[in-house]
Parts: sequence; structure tokens; C-alpha cells
Amino acid sequence: MSAPDRDPWFPAKTVGFGWGPPRRWQGWVVLALYVAAVVGLALRFPPQREPAVFLIGVGLATVLLIIVCALKGEPPRWRR
Repeated sequence: MSAPDRDPWFPAKTVGFGWGPPRRWQGWVVLALYVAAVVGLALRFPPQREPAVFLIGVGLATVLLIIVCALKGEPPRWRR
């Protein structure tokens, strides 16, 4: 496996817990798909008219984003 294949898509944050902005193009694609999903949900199910469906959709999209970050990112840990 070459070095770029082992390079995580999402680096761990330098302060706090979680991941920072994507480091590789694959991470940017994942982030763009997440944003597109949230915008699409807002257009299809406006939060003012269908808040439950919108929140469930955004929640599912967020869970999928976190799963991808956990699989393809650096291991998160609390940093000060």
C-alpha cells in the first residue's frame, strides 16, 4: 500500500474532540455529499412544514458522515 492510501481523509482536530476539515479529495467529496443531502432535505421537506422528517433525514446523514469519518479519519481523542 502506498503512503497516500494510508493518509487519512479527515485529520483529528488539534484542539477538542473530533475531526477537522478533509485532508484528501475523497474527504471533500464526502463532505460535499453531506452538504448536498442537507440542502436537498431542506428543499424537499422544508423544516417549517415537516420538521420531523427533516430532522430525521439530517440525523441519518450526520450519522453516516460520522461513520465515514471514523472509518477513514484519524482516531479522535480529546486534545488541549
